[in-house]
Amino acid sequence: MSQDLDLKLIVRVEPGSLGPDGLDHVEAFCEVANKVFSKVDYIQLSFTIVPRYDKALPELELLMNDVTLPEQRATLLLDKLHVTFDQVEEEVMERISKLIDRFLGHKY
Repeated sequence: MSQDLDLKLIVRVEPGSLGPDGLDHVEAFCEVANKVFSKVDYIQLSFTIVPRYDKALPELELLMNDVTLPEQRATLLLDKLHVTFDQVEEEVMERISKLIDRFLGHKY
């Protein structure tokens, strides 16, 4: 894999995942999440966390050099990194879920 290859995963967060008043908090959450995810070292991916206001857009979108990869190309690329899209989705959404709990101050 080329060193200058820029792989970015856009993660769109539903306002409703932050509770009934999530629309009021989703922007702030995304700012915090971007700071946290900027420190995540995961299979050569950088992350951008944004609100998901348009449900027609996917929750996760893989970009290579700022160009959206169709699902088939994304799958092939991730195969070369020895990971599946499902594994990436599970890992990222687990981190987002834990971060939401921390952001909302949930204690279990």
